Amino acid sequence: MELAFDGRVVEWRGPAPYYFVAVPDAESADVRDVAALASYGWGVIPVEARVGATAFTTSLFPRDGGYLLPLKNAVRRPEGIAAGDEVSVAMTVRL
Repeated sequence: MELAFDGRVVEWRGPAPYYFVAVPDAESADVRDVAALASYGWGVIPVEARVGATAFTTSLFPRDGGYLLPLKNAVRRPEGIAAGDEVSVAMTVRL
């Protein structure tokens, strides 16, 4: 399943700062449709994603009925991404 969306980067402060992009409602509904096939446990969904020129693999985290796409430093730094930035995401759910 291939998806594309735009979203704002948010920072979550825990023991260390983490950065995420919320998957929009419509795309989250599509992910939920295949979640049972894709999840390897705890509700996380493995994905391949691209932001700008940077491709990476990660897992979506379930949150409040939707999903969050984590953005590691290895993605944010080369793309110059900071909290509050709007980014375009291309993403493939790995089944």
